[in-house]
Amino acid sequence: MKFFVYQKHQLNLLASVAVVLFFATAANGQETPVAQQPSAPPPVKLISKEDRARVDSAKDIKARLRTTIELAEGHLSDAEARTTQEDYDAASAALGKYRALIEDALNSLNLLSRDHNKTRDLYKRLELALRAQGPRLTAIRRTTPLEYAVWVKELEEFARRGRTDALNSFYGNTVIKDPQTRVDDKRSKKQKDSPSPPEN
Repeated sequence: MKFFVYQKHQLNLLASVAVVLFFATAANGQETPVAQQPSAPPPVKLISKEDRARVDSAKDIKARLRTTIELAEGHLSDAEARTTQEDYDAASAALGKYRALIEDALNSLNLLSRDHNKTRDLYKRLELALRAQGPRLTAIRRTTPLEYAVWVKELEEFARRGRTDALNSFYGNTVIKDPQTRVDDKRSKKQKDSPSPPEN
């Protein structure tokens, strides 16, 4: 019995020492280290004054889109070069400019009527550009540290959604009916058009 009392006394003593040490460390301003997920600030979506002036100086929507894609391509190339140099902050800034330009292009195209062939041609041009740039974004993400790569991954998903939006412009509101439905429609129309027998 004395043995168990002695053990209980030792446990109480150890618990007291642990509490005293905890408060002593807290009083000295030393906190226990907490593992945090690494994170970098998201890229700032910004169209520079020079880029905006070049886009706005385009004479029509086709030239505007061509200029926008060229400028976006330049920022993507800059991001690739900065990533190779391991200057990830500068690469992130270049990707922010890239995204801002692509968003601007999509917003401009969304204002147009999708029933015109010219609009579909513009969407196709943008879709082809985004398709070619997709693997390059993936390559940047794979060679970028995790805290920056999460934002590159989000940009990849944004570009994929942009491609989907561009491809959807090729599908109009016309519904093609199957042959049986067309036969039924003709029959019901014929019945409506035929004069009804006179009532007695």
